[in-house]
Amino acid sequence: MIEEASVLSGLEVPSVGSSGYFPWLNRAPNLISRTSTLRISGAFSWDSEKLDFPRKKRTNKKLISDKFTCKMGDAKEEGTTKDTTISGNMIFEPILEDGVFRFDCSANDRAAAYPSFSFIKPKDRDTPISSQKLPTYIPVFECLLGQQIVKLELPAGTSLYGTGEVSGQLERTGKRIFTWNTDAYGYGSVTTSLYQSHPWVLAILPNGEALGILADTSLRCEIDLREDSVIQFIAPSSYPVVTFGPFSSPAAALKSFSRAVGTVFMPPKWALGYHQCRWSYDSADRVLEVSRTFREKDIPCDVIWIDIDYMNGFRCFTFDPERFADPKTLADDLHQIGFKAIWMLDPGIKHEKGYFVYDSGSEKDVWVQKADGEPYLGEVWPGPCVFPEFTQAKARSWWANLVKDFVSNGVDGIWNDMNEPAIFKTVTKTMPESNIHRGDEEFGGCQNHSYYHNVYGMFMARSTYEGMKLANSGRRPFVLTRAGFIGSQRYAATWTGDNSSSWDHLHMSISMTLQLGLSGQPLSGPDIGGYVGNATPRLFGRWMGIGAMFPFCRGHSEMGTADHEPWSFGEECEEVCRLALKRRYRLLPHIYTLFYIAHTTGVPVATPLFFADPKDPSLRKTENSFLLGSILIYSSTLPNQRIENLNLTLPKGIWSRFDFGDSHPDLPALFLQGGSIVPLGPVHQHTGEANPSDDISLLVALDENGKAEGVLFEDDGDGYGFSLGAYLLTHYLAELESSVVTVKVSRTEGSWTRPNRRLHVQILLGGGAKIDAWGTDGDVLQVTFPSGQEVADLVATSEKEYHHQLESAKTLQDVEEVPEHKGVSLSKTPIELKGACWSVKVIPWIGGRILSMTHLPSGIQWLQGKIEINGYEEYSGTEYRSAGCTEEYSIIDRNFEHEGDEESLELEGDIEGGLVLRRKIYIPKEDAKILKINSSIVAVKVGAGSGGFSRLVCLRVHPMFNLLHPTESFISFTSIDGSVHEFWPESGEQYLEGDLLPNGEWKLVDKCLGRALVNKFDIKEVHKCLIHWGTGTVNLELWSEERPVSKETPLQISHSYEVI
Repeated sequence: MIEEASVLSGLEVPSVGSSGYFPWLNRAPNLISRTSTLRISGAFSWDSEKLDFPRKKRTNKKLISDKFTCKMGDAKEEGTTKDTTISGNMIFEPILEDGVFRFDCSANDRAAAYPSFSFIKPKDRDTPISSQKLPTYIPVFECLLGQQIVKLELPAGTSLYGTGEVSGQLERTGKRIFTWNTDAYGYGSVTTSLYQSHPWVLAILPNGEALGILADTSLRCEIDLREDSVIQFIAPSSYPVVTFGPFSSPAAALKSFSRAVGTVFMPPKWALGYHQCRWSYDSADRVLEVSRTFREKDIPCDVIWIDIDYMNGFRCFTFDPERFADPKTLADDLHQIGFKAIWMLDPGIKHEKGYFVYDSGSEKDVWVQKADGEPYLGEVWPGPCVFPEFTQAKARSWWANLVKDFVSNGVDGIWNDMNEPAIFKTVTKTMPESNIHRGDEEFGGCQNHSYYHNVYGMFMARSTYEGMKLANSGRRPFVLTRAGFIGSQRYAATWTGDNSSSWDHLHMSISMTLQLGLSGQPLSGPDIGGYVGNATPRLFGRWMGIGAMFPFCRGHSEMGTADHEPWSFGEECEEVCRLALKRRYRLLPHIYTLFYIAHTTGVPVATPLFFADPKDPSLRKTENSFLLGSILIYSSTLPNQRIENLNLTLPKGIWSRFDFGDSHPDLPALFLQGGSIVPLGPVHQHTGEANPSDDISLLVALDENGKAEGVLFEDDGDGYGFSLGAYLLTHYLAELESSVVTVKVSRTEGSWTRPNRRLHVQILLGGGAKIDAWGTDGDVLQVTFPSGQEVADLVATSEKEYHHQLESAKTLQDVEEVPEHKGVSLSKTPIELKGACWSVKVIPWIGGRILSMTHLPSGIQWLQGKIEINGYEEYSGTEYRSAGCTEEYSIIDRNFEHEGDEESLELEGDIEGGLVLRRKIYIPKEDAKILKINSSIVAVKVGAGSGGFSRLVCLRVHPMFNLLHPTESFISFTSIDGSVHEFWPESGEQYLEGDLLPNGEWKLVDKCLGRALVNKFDIKEVHKCLIHWGTGTVNLELWSEERPVSKETPLQISHSYEVI
């Protein structure tokens, strides 16, 4: 693996312009560029508390047009010099409460820091408190070229989590991400920027204690966790770092964090039911047809979603006059059958005089502006659009009043999409960083887009939330936002964006949902079944089984895919979905209670398994199970692994399996922690059918001491009466004494009177067995506990019935789509291309890797890899071993069977998100001395929902060449500027770009052999080159630019090898 060293030690760095872009946020070290360089010498440090820069509070004025002045987020501060490195321990002061500390580089940096977007009360971050506690861990810092690097070293064995909305693994050690809200359609496991930004890490120490660390900056921030037990942030100066703890548990740390940044809004109860969505149910008739089918098929559902096609020409706050002519009547019809409707609103407002939204916004001067003071126009769905200045109170009020009027059409909830903000037909996928936001003074005032980019979506969600409250102060708003920041949970739920219909994304959806909860956003979930592409029956059913247990539960799919409603995959899948959703509705009293706890304390609704025992390191990387309060959901995320074949890893203590007579090989297994009581309700088709007088059930699992306790929260399910005491919070207690289990109410809170209803108590015995009894809720209920032999018999019977039920269930099919291109079946034998001068062996089934490359006339094997690593690989991102190097490639053409013909092999690997990595390897007939490789990343099916552009990708060619004589081998080339270079192994890793990029070729020279391998390439296609020396090896990498691709704009690199 290529190790990337510090960006701060003795390297040449390009001077940074006003764009706000800093190269080391996106690339590895030893950047060599011929653009105005500075030599940075050895870093030094001093007592940061004694630093005395004449830096002022950030009121630096910079004229950017003749219309107004603005404070720029990247403006140079007084006293900062570009040729100086400043480093040392950060200074600190206690804030908020005991155990919370704010760290700054110096007193002047503390004064110069921007206001907090994260804290619910920004002054809390800036106001010290009196405390006798001292921080256990103190970060160190370095300030260089306007960048502040903060590093916190923790004990070995520390596990790292958080970082918000991120793909990939649950435990984050080894990962690096960048907080820059990005339209990441079809993202993969190594995509480094998604739709939301959370510069926050939760560390679980070896002893089980938890420490949170927040880099409180809205600017683009690198979170580098690639070193074990080390947290590093890199972002433009100056910003404070806030630590929370160490506290006794992760729950305690998150409670403290939530007291700073706020807890999740209390959702209306209907929002916790199942949601059905599609891009697009394109008419009122189709919306009603889908909704009625749920009722006809006895599949619970509360919400139908209406995507962007309801609008008249994609104009927000309008309705298509033919397909959605009467939205109020549609809403009334839906309400009659128990459905709520959620409608989409995007930030892009069509630039069109006569359109009432554009006209009123122009009159009030609420549009984001370019640097010249004119409204910025960016293309999204309606064509050229202007964008509201949500950072400004005037604009938020204007938007909120539009929302208020919009809600009068029967709108129950609003979906804010495209609010990163996403822009079509631009490489950055967003508006220029030079755009101007005339934000409120309390947020930092007038700043460029780089300052407000990451919080734009949060401010839009806030404006929408406030508009819904204006419409009806007696109802709780429900807003879903795609883009967000720390604090967004106060206004909106979120989902994990445009994921893919694949088993990898099913598996990843668990970690992504948990990570958001660990970062302050507990109301989240994925698009069940996957948004991009077509699910199989097994994938969809398995995903529904898991997704029905997520805090936010919604199925969604894009235009052009097969239907993804639960009945769309056959009767067997329909039944699995029905069982899964009925499970959710039985558990709604428990889930609603967990949301009340999250709203009042900050503890997430869904948590990783290690929350049950933070001291147990074996639980910290478990990714196929999670906790829903005291319920453990254990699932299979592998296509060929049934639930009964899982090797269960349970935390210490008693964990009792249970079900509702609904066990199925494609549904998760459920366990209840000993010592717990969870409330259950009857199954309804929607939450509106529920009544306070319904029977309530208590599921009881006694602990080792024969005790259990639990809680149930009840209120109207909507409105704010609960905040005034209009609720009932019941604490239940169960205790075993002398073979009798006594179940009673131990205490209550709230002014509600207990409903007159029956109580059903079910006591778990193990193995799915249970005993039950009925009584009246509020009364003491006593249940005789069976003898040991009776328990054993009940458990044995239950286990037998459970296995019989699993064996007799119909397993869902996992039928894959037939590829659209010509395919050739793969064998596990390397394919050889052989000409007069070259022999090349390729293994298509793992990354299309070139296993060996031998020059026949000299007998030199320049490249030799292993089956699963090394050799010649290609990646689709800047991260090492990103998508492209492990996938199974299809052979789409081959030609090496006739003597004298061109030897060629064409491969194609699916890298998800509608993208493929194609590679043609060939030996030209007219010049057999040359081995050519043409590679490209092609958008074969990128949805229109992303403007036809993919996620950010980079074609990274990664060959590892053998050095037969390491001390006598070097790299030689002439740069674009004419300078001549030689790099030997002792020169270390080098990045080359700009004028120092090799001018179309570079050579690997072996002086002992008197031979050189010449690699030629097109400098129009290669953005930078990397030299990395290993033990007896060297990588000569070619990198394209990093950008989205469309069908018309693929990324490609064509290059060749020749021996001279």
